[in-house]
Amino acid sequence: MIIGLTYDLRSDYLKEGYSEEETAEFDRESTIAAIEAALQQLGYETDRIGHLRHLAARLVKGDRWDLVFNICEGMYGLGREAQVPALLDAYRIPYTFSDALVLSLTLHKGMTKHVVRDGGIATPDFAVVENINDIAGIDLPYPLFVKPCSEGTGKGINSLSKVNTPEELKTVCTGLLQRYPSGLLVEEFLPGREFTVGVLGTGREGYPVGTMEILYKKEDTNSIYSYQTKSDYLKSVEYVVPEKEISEKCTALALATWSLLGCRDGGRVDIRVDRHGVPSFIEVNPLAGLDKVHSDLPILAYKHGYDFERIIREIMDSARKRANI
Repeated sequence: MIIGLTYDLRSDYLKEGYSEEETAEFDRESTIAAIEAALQQLGYETDRIGHLRHLAARLVKGDRWDLVFNICEGMYGLGREAQVPALLDAYRIPYTFSDALVLSLTLHKGMTKHVVRDGGIATPDFAVVENINDIAGIDLPYPLFVKPCSEGTGKGINSLSKVNTPEELKTVCTGLLQRYPSGLLVEEFLPGREFTVGVLGTGREGYPVGTMEILYKKEDTNSIYSYQTKSDYLKSVEYVVPEKEISEKCTALALATWSLLGCRDGGRVDIRVDRHGVPSFIEVNPLAGLDKVHSDLPILAYKHGYDFERIIREIMDSARKRANI
C-alpha cells in the first residue's frame, strides 16, 4: 500500500521570507522523517508529496496513492486547513484526519463554539470581534481572554491576552486586528486548572488516549499557554497526568465534543475549569501536531503508555476503516 505524505515544511517557508511566528504551525524535517519512518515500520510504502501546490502538480501529472497521510496546515484563508482534503476529495483519494467541513469549522474558534454550545457542551460565554466597532457590543463579565479566531500554536496569545477593563479590551483588540484581520475571539476567562485530552478514532467511535494537565512553573507568572510558553515549554510548564476524577470528567467532555463535531482519526480537545469547578471546552485541534518531542499529543500519549509508532498505527487504522481499505 502506497501512502503519500502531505505537509508544510517550515524551512521551505522560512526560505521564502516568512517569519518564525508565521510558520509556527508548520513542521520540521524531523517530524516528517519520524512519521515516514513509523509508516515504513508498519509495512507501508511511502511517497513524500509536500504542500498543496506540490500535491496539485502531482495530481495533474497523474500520480495517485492508496491513502494520503495529511498534516498540511495551509498558509492563506479561513479554509486553509481544508484545502488539501478538498482537493483529495475531488480526486477520490482517501486521507487521514478530518474532512474539509470539519477543518474549516474548527479553524474558526468562534464558529466552533457556537456549534459546541448549541450541542449542550459547557464552554465560556464569548463574542467575536471582526472590527473595532464590535467591541462596544460586548457584554461579558471581566476578566476576559482575547485571541485570534483562526490561529493555532498560541499565535497572538501573550501576557496581554487576559484583559480586566474595557480600556484594556479595546487596546488589545485594536493591536491584534492589525495582525489578524480575520477576527478575534473574546471569551470569559476561566480561572481554574487547564487540561488537554488526546483522542483517537472517528466521531462516535473516538476513544481517549489520555488527559494531561498543564502546570505553570513559579517563574512563569502569566499562567497563559501562549506562543512563547509553547515555544519554551521545558522552562515554562510541567505536564502531568491528573487524578482519576477530573480525568474522567475531561474525557467525557472531550469525547462528546469529538463526536458532535465529527472529528476523525486523531487530535486533541483543550479544556479549562471554571470558577465552579466545571470543566469547559476551550478549543479542539483535529489536526494536532505530531512532533515526537515537542507536540502535546505525542507528549500526553507517552504519559499513557503509547510509543510514537502506536500513535501512527492507530491513526492509520482509523483512516483505513473509514475508507474500507
